[in-house]
Amino acid sequence: MSAEELISHLDGVRRTGTGRWLAKCPAHDDRTASLAIRELDDGRVLLHDFAGCDAEHVLSAVGLTFDALFPDRPIRERKPERRPFPAADVLRAISLEALLVVLAASDIANGKLLSEFDLERLRVASARISAAVEESGHA
Repeated sequence: MSAEELISHLDGVRRTGTGRWLAKCPAHDDRTASLAIRELDDGRVLLHDFAGCDAEHVLSAVGLTFDALFPDRPIRERKPERRPFPAADVLRAISLEALLVVLAASDIANGKLLSEFDLERLRVASARISAAVEESGHA
């Protein structure tokens, strides 16, 4: 809603400047204008009653809510933002996994059999490295 729409519900309105008005407050028996209205550049509307009425009472007296003080904003659909991970971050993330693969390869090369736990951990490391390669876009 614009200030003009709010002002259409008020009595005794007079312009005091660009985007500024004074009016009789509808929330109390106002003999002279005590309600200041100001419309900001972004469309928001500010209210101040010098007699002390709060904005909620002023708005409810003319059948409006706080939504009336803010401009309607178009709903924009946003595409999910996807940024590639920097290569250094990917390398740091998989360095432990690569170290585990190297240690397992060394053990195998020296004739040592890997335990079930070591084999499963090697599978996890392999899966994590593969996932990192896929996420980097170089799969």
